[in-house]
Amino acid sequence: MTISVIIKTLNEEKRIAATIESVITALEGQQSEIIVADSGSSDRTVEIALKYPVTIAQIIPPALPSCGIGPQLGFQYSRYDYICLLDGDMLLDPDFLDAAIGFLADNPSVAGVTGHVEEMLVSNLEFARRVKRNAPENRIGPIDRMNGGGLYRRTAIENVGYLSDRNLHGYEEFDLGVRLRSAGWGLHRLDRRFVQHFGHTVNSYRLLVRRWKSKYLYGIGELLRASLGKPYFIQVLRELPELKLWAFVYLWWTLSLGLVLFLPDKSMAIAAVSAMLAAVVLLVSLKKGGLGMGLYTVVAWFFHAAALPVGLFRSRKKPSAPIESRILGKPA
Repeated sequence: MTISVIIKTLNEEKRIAATIESVITALEGQQSEIIVADSGSSDRTVEIALKYPVTIAQIIPPALPSCGIGPQLGFQYSRYDYICLLDGDMLLDPDFLDAAIGFLADNPSVAGVTGHVEEMLVSNLEFARRVKRNAPENRIGPIDRMNGGGLYRRTAIENVGYLSDRNLHGYEEFDLGVRLRSAGWGLHRLDRRFVQHFGHTVNSYRLLVRRWKSKYLYGIGELLRASLGKPYFIQVLRELPELKLWAFVYLWWTLSLGLVLFLPDKSMAIAAVSAMLAAVVLLVSLKKGGLGMGLYTVVAWFFHAAALPVGLFRSRKKPSAPIESRILGKPA
């Protein structure tokens, strides 16, 4: 088998050595290449990666870091028939690639196959929510996206034009999934482990702030912008239930603003707005099983709803255009 493994990195000095070593082990005896696609690390990520027989590609200005730019950067320098994508804080299961390629060989209409993403550091509220039984990361069989990465068929990627949209700061896996599915390809999750993931361990509220600053929360708005005028735009609207939730938040904000602006008794208006907030937090807390989770959920709604229009109106670059980059290292 001929495989290009793309490892996305941005300041992954703590895990990158273990990640590369896990990939080397999984590729033993195969015709393959490992590409570290770096989005401008300022720590020792590149220095550590240079010790291994890998190609290191790094973005340069005017290219800017985003969730979508790393995969496409790696794809830009890749050569082989299968593309395996993972993050720089993951460990690749040594037996996954054989199983995945076997599945693709038996199912020519499937563009990509993945497995379970085993979360190793679940220490905040959001990640506890994400790894629940019904999360996209845990569904087996046909799926609509490959969150966390997996193995893709190059011919399928070339059929839809590009691997990942450099403009997206989030939802890049969903974007690829909907483009592939609209072109007639399928995606599949095997009931086996793909990777172990050593993710965020910071406080959930700090993570929200970090994701606003990194523009990650702009992703859904950027996805809508990217889908405008495409044949799958209605499909995107239909398959993102969070859009209905953000619409509810906008109506809630509009009603609250209307009460404050138009009720003559401002103290009554503020009391009514506060009562609505308390009622929503209480209802969500009952559903989520605790006041802490309920309050965090509502705060997260506000962050996501505020970010959507910002992402929607951001300018875009052509996703298939070459990414400005340089090669920092190649295998001897």
